[in-house]
Amino acid sequence: MTNGAPPQVHVARLRLTDFRNYRALSLDLRPGAVVFTGENGAGKTNLLEAISFLSPGRGLRRAQLADVVRQGGGEGFAVHAALEGPFGECEIGTGTIGAGGESETTRRVRINGAPSRSADEILEWLRVIWLTPAMDGLFTGPAADRRRFLDRMVLAVDPAHGRRATDYERVMRSRNRMLTDGVQDAEWFDAIETQMAETGTAIAAARVEMVRLLSAMIARVADDSPFPRATITLEGAIESDVAGRAAVDVEETFRASLREGRHRDRAAGRTLEGPHRTELLVRHAPKDQAAELCSTGEQKALLVGLVLAHARLTGELTGSAPLLLLDEIAAHFDAGRRAALFAILDDLNCQYFMTGTEAVLFESLAGRAQFLTIAGGTVSGDGA
Repeated sequence: MTNGAPPQVHVARLRLTDFRNYRALSLDLRPGAVVFTGENGAGKTNLLEAISFLSPGRGLRRAQLADVVRQGGGEGFAVHAALEGPFGECEIGTGTIGAGGESETTRRVRINGAPSRSADEILEWLRVIWLTPAMDGLFTGPAADRRRFLDRMVLAVDPAHGRRATDYERVMRSRNRMLTDGVQDAEWFDAIETQMAETGTAIAAARVEMVRLLSAMIARVADDSPFPRATITLEGAIESDVAGRAAVDVEETFRASLREGRHRDRAAGRTLEGPHRTELLVRHAPKDQAAELCSTGEQKALLVGLVLAHARLTGELTGSAPLLLLDEIAAHFDAGRRAALFAILDDLNCQYFMTGTEAVLFESLAGRAQFLTIAGGTVSGDGA
């Protein structure tokens, strides 16, 4: 434990079978910093993606499971990790090998050899947070990307959030089908809208709480931090209601709004109000400027600051430091800011994985990081 930081959970061994460009791979990994270097296309990000499957969802690329299987490989893929942490040791396996006809849409999870009911059970053992180049356009891209970013932050500390989001999407799709099919059954609509109001209000409440907690964590960032403080707020009718009213009253208001909006929604062919329309607003606090209007470099620094604050919050709330996956992170910053980033990561007491095309980008980590070189689906270095 470092500077009062929560204890570290780390991947001690990683084994892959028919995952992306890896037919079979076994790595022994150390706590702390792990650096993967190699040319573009060598398979560095594939390793981070494999580790990201040690969490619920579709991984850091949000790939279809069939696309993850190695070309020319078998029926599916497998990722196996041996974890070490304050709980001792834990074995987690996941993949589609052995899933039969469901292999393209279903991945199984086993924890200490026993099958799990869902991937959400992995959250009892570790939390995984990532930052990829695809997220660089978060502040200028569609609102759906920012909602997804926020929901993953919530999921890291609230395992039930994923199920709530899935349930809400399911009942909303049912309502949308009823709208487009011209269904007029009021009782059927009432039943669907009651479910939407309950799950939608719970989603909004969890998001509001995350913004509150994260804002408090960001407020602790030093004024001279190389990663500037962000001001984050939510824009949405339900979120505004949640902040000042009892949940049961918010549910009733949302349900009434859905009932009254059926004619409008039928004309649009979809539900126009709810947490699926919420906007996450981010501002550069020192400049008091909307994030989307900042320079590319400022946006990257803001995003990194948000991810680091969330990692620290996750560690404090869950009692163990999360894993961090940072794809091509070092190339964006000068040597001073890179060194500052590595120092913050060390202070978090987490195992963090980074990729880059050149080892020189990580030279300040010499002697305190595990360096592995990736080339054409093979890994060399200490631990390979």
